[in-house]
Amino acid sequence: MRESSDGTGNREREGGQREFSRQLGPLICGKMSFVVLILTSALSVSSLTADTEKGRRKVVHVLEDDTGAVIVQTAPGKVVTHRGGSITLPCRFHHEPENTDPARIRIKWTKVTDALQFEDVFVALGRQQRVFGSYRGRVFLEQAGPGDASVIIQNVTLEDYGRYECEVTNDMEDDTGFVNLDLEGVVFPYYPREGRYKLNYHQAEDACKQQDAILASHSQLHKAWLEGLDWCNAGWLEDGSVQYPISHPRDQCGRKDTPAGVRNYGYRHKEDERYDAFCFTSKLNGKVYFLKRFKKVNYAEAMKACIRDGSVVAKVGQLYAAWKFQLLDRCEAGWLEDGSIRYPIVNPRSRCGGSQPGVRHLGFPDKKFRLYGVYCFRENKDETAGGTGMTKRPADGLTRRKSSNSIPMNATRVI
Repeated sequence: MRESSDGTGNREREGGQREFSRQLGPLICGKMSFVVLILTSALSVSSLTADTEKGRRKVVHVLEDDTGAVIVQTAPGKVVTHRGGSITLPCRFHHEPENTDPARIRIKWTKVTDALQFEDVFVALGRQQRVFGSYRGRVFLEQAGPGDASVIIQNVTLEDYGRYECEVTNDMEDDTGFVNLDLEGVVFPYYPREGRYKLNYHQAEDACKQQDAILASHSQLHKAWLEGLDWCNAGWLEDGSVQYPISHPRDQCGRKDTPAGVRNYGYRHKEDERYDAFCFTSKLNGKVYFLKRFKKVNYAEAMKACIRDGSVVAKVGQLYAAWKFQLLDRCEAGWLEDGSIRYPIVNPRSRCGGSQPGVRHLGFPDKKFRLYGVYCFRENKDETAGGTGMTKRPADGLTRRKSSNSIPMNATRVI
């Protein structure tokens, strides 16, 4: 969902705006923008108060000035869910004075990338609504009452992670607020069979996608470091920077006398420079399991064995997700889809590779070796429409909330 470097996303955005403006006609003509004072510090994760960290939900008022006509309220910090879940991005507005025709209120949601590029998500003018791109069929107004501009995102994907702008326009004046959507998940380092430091940015991005993941953000990597991730090889992040987390400083990882933290090489040349990748994945719509067999198998036999069992060979991201959310603990090495050999350990023991939990990696052996088992992945097709992962819009009675502070039951929390 990030904008491509060739500007394709911007052209699609501009085309969508022209088409929508033509349909809605003069109702949105003459709109005049003005400077909005936004309390950005309240939206920064690093500046959350202790009360917010304890789960207390607060509201930030985003105002034009002391007599502004449109006032937008959004939640500070982050709203958190997981892949496949549903979440409400909260946004409310009111007017001073309250004399505006609701049919003339324009609500627009946009995703904002770190590069300050914009991706249209949803727009509504009165009863006319439009959803854009991959959000089609998944984004709806919450409609909890007058002044509610909140939207519900269903079947959340990894790419939905990020920052969203809620804009409310009243003919001549508008106001905006921001909501950060976070996902519960796990960050893992990744390098291909060819070896370490072989991936430019675009190859790293593709490698993560091939393993059921996306390139991690800095905040996701920082959180993983706080939880104990220690990795001595630098890897690409989604913003084009190269970083690596060190929990136990040592000479071979940037000197022993330097403090622990996330080391940062800065923004690197996306085509010419090569590093590993830090990938991020979230909850699975399915199950990873070790296929019990009497004999060890080579890679080709592993592929066939999973297919015969109604599954496929698991990807690296799927094994990490199973370790994190499914608490998969298996002291047996097995093939994965990329040809690597790994196994997940939740409860460490001496015979299973060390004193720390994690996914053990034994490298990329010759695919002809019959030395290992195999980890398979089976999708939960009964939880999706035809296995596509798409869900239907809930009945109106389910989308309406008793108050603006409510969130869907399967959305985890606001922090």
